[in-house]
Amino acid sequence: MTKQERITFIIETLNELYPEIPIPLDHKDPYTLLIAVLLSAQSTDVRVNQITPLLFKKADNPYDMVKLSVEEIREIIKPVGLSPMKSKGIHGLSKILIEEHDGEVPQSFEALEALPAVGHKTASVVMSQAFGVPAFPVDTHIHRLMYRWNLSSGKNVVQTEKDAKRLFPKALWNDLHLQIIWYGREYSPARGWNLDKDIITKTIGRKSVIDAYNATKKT
Repeated sequence: MTKQERITFIIETLNELYPEIPIPLDHKDPYTLLIAVLLSAQSTDVRVNQITPLLFKKADNPYDMVKLSVEEIREIIKPVGLSPMKSKGIHGLSKILIEEHDGEVPQSFEALEALPAVGHKTASVVMSQAFGVPAFPVDTHIHRLMYRWNLSSGKNVVQTEKDAKRLFPKALWNDLHLQIIWYGREYSPARGWNLDKDIITKTIGRKSVIDAYNATKKT
C-alpha cells in the first residue's frame, strides 16, 4: 500500500467501527470539560468520570470553584492522582477566568495554554471538543498507533501531532483523534495486544512492530 492508501484505509475502517463517536470525559460545558481534561493527566477517563460528579456537585463553574479552598479541591480529586498540582491549577485557573475572561473559558490556544496546569494537549481537547476548532490532541493511544501504523517516528508527541496533522485531512481531525483513541483502547492496547483483532495494524503496520509481536508469540 502507498501511504495515501494506508491513510484512506485507516479513515474508512475507523468510520465503519465508530460512525458515532462518544466523548470519553463526561461534561456539560467548556468549563467542566476543561476541568475534566486537566484531571485526566496520568489518570484514566473512568476514574475521572467517577470523581467529577463529586467535584461539580460543589462547584461546576469558576465562581463556585474559587469559593472552595485548594485543600478542599485536593481532598475531592485525590483519587485521580497528582492532586496537589491539579488542585492548585483548578483553583488558579478559575480565578483567572473570573478576573480576565468574565468567567468564560477562552476560545484560543494561546489564552488556554496561559492558564495554570493547562498544557497544549489539554488546550487542544477543549478547542476541539468544546468549540469545534480543528485540533489533533495526542494521547498515549494516538502516539502508540501512529508509530505502529508507520505514520510517525514515535520520538515524541510533538512530532506525532505534526505528522498526524500533515497526513490526515484537517476537516477530519476532531473525529479522527477520538476514533483513534477508542480503537487503541479496544483493538490495539499497549498490554494484552492481540494482532489478529487489530485489523489496521495487521494490514498496514510497521514491519518491525509486527515482527516483534510475532517473536514474542513464539517464545
